[in-house]
Amino acid sequence: MDKKEAAESTPLTQAKGLITLDYEVIPVPGIQSLDLIGVHYLHQLNSWLYLGIGVHAPLVQGNYGGFMAFDTTIHAQRKIFGDLFVDAGLSLGGGGGGSTVKQSRQLSGTGGFVKSYAGVGYDFNGFSAGVNYSHFRFLNSLINHSQVNLFVQKPVSYMIGSYADAGSRFESDWGSAESGENILTFELNNIFQIKPQGTSRKTINAFSLQFSHFLTENHYLLFAADIGYSGIPLYNQVLGGLGYRLPVSSRINIYGQVGVGSGGYAPAEIDTGPGLLVYPKLSLEYMLNSELGVSLSGGYLFAPKGSSKNFTLGAAVNYHISGSENHPQRSSSVEEREFRGFRFNLFQQTEFDVQVGNNRHNNINMLSIQFDYILNDYFYIPMQANVAYNEFLGYPGYGQMLTGLGVQTDFSATNSLQGFMQILAGADVHGMVFKPTIGVNLTLSDHLALYAQLGKTVSLHKLNLYPKSLRLSSYSAGLGLTYRFSLPNTILK
Repeated sequence: MDKKEAAESTPLTQAKGLITLDYEVIPVPGIQSLDLIGVHYLHQLNSWLYLGIGVHAPLVQGNYGGFMAFDTTIHAQRKIFGDLFVDAGLSLGGGGGGSTVKQSRQLSGTGGFVKSYAGVGYDFNGFSAGVNYSHFRFLNSLINHSQVNLFVQKPVSYMIGSYADAGSRFESDWGSAESGENILTFELNNIFQIKPQGTSRKTINAFSLQFSHFLTENHYLLFAADIGYSGIPLYNQVLGGLGYRLPVSSRINIYGQVGVGSGGYAPAEIDTGPGLLVYPKLSLEYMLNSELGVSLSGGYLFAPKGSSKNFTLGAAVNYHISGSENHPQRSSSVEEREFRGFRFNLFQQTEFDVQVGNNRHNNINMLSIQFDYILNDYFYIPMQANVAYNEFLGYPGYGQMLTGLGVQTDFSATNSLQGFMQILAGADVHGMVFKPTIGVNLTLSDHLALYAQLGKTVSLHKLNLYPKSLRLSSYSAGLGLTYRFSLPNTILK
């Protein structure tokens, strides 16, 4: 980028959205009902229209631990009288799970699902609540039913800068830029089973991604997702919760948090019952600089309605984003801020020319989400999650979780194209895969761009990280949208 020192008058705009929780119980013919809690972030596009992503998972009914579904949602909402509003929406996505492969096919068919809903709600000045009538349908499955859906919403807002300003600096005395401190954590986690009752007794090695948003100087909300890459590949869990940071010195912090959520695999292998999980955890962090920290963690993960009990040990890298005025490491010596660039990519991705072992396989169609953390003009860290909405090897719910390093061309506001190349590695349902990709962003507006990419996926069976009999090879193509922006971050002197 052609960087210039940004003045204090550099414009920021307010981005708005909704964090939503919803709950419904879906009758399933012939077996126990499936209760699903949904968590979504919906980004506001205009005064009444939202676009977002989310996840659905079971909690306390049946024996569905590990069932998980991910989607993209278009949502409309408008007030009709005072604080009373109507809403409606449509979700499209994929997922799967069940106590056995047979039940997984019964519950989620080929893996794709459609959810539609409409209802009413009331704005209580700070949060909203209401009721929808929803229809949830997994294609070619037993799940095809309408039911009442209860929801709560929390509006959120934050100040963002132009994507073109990423990397530029400005004077630090700018209170209006504050939108609270956030931390993005990438962790290699190890889940050690304690007297397991399921058929699998293996240690689960998992990738963990956590987003923490600080409500005060040291109290924070968290959202975390884990996915296994070894032991039980594609073991999955999602959790939300609360935490507290104890600053020990200018570089050392202790974090304590408790997460509650849902996860598992097939309950016959790891018994999380209906899926409900509780996860208290402690972390010790050492700050390398104002933005980057490394940490070690330990925790106790258990399923209150199942037999699964585990202790965890992990090592993590923490990226501190958009530091606040009351950050514990901040002092009067802070003189500058820097705009840090980010991209959210939402796209349809198809794996084609698929080879599994010695056999050809049908195309794999996936809903894909990728988050890019911009390091500088030319390098970024990508984190990608993919979930299939058609079957793979006869069962639903195929997915991938990948991260790596990307190289990009220098962005210019006068050039509508920005190219990139990235090397990704991560897990799918059988083990570790490697995925080099090239692509391009085509500018539509300051914050929106078209996203297109081509890639190659290969399993790491030669490194004994993937079953040789199921070795995977395919090409991929993706097309979608990119939302890109910058956030003001403190620079400590």
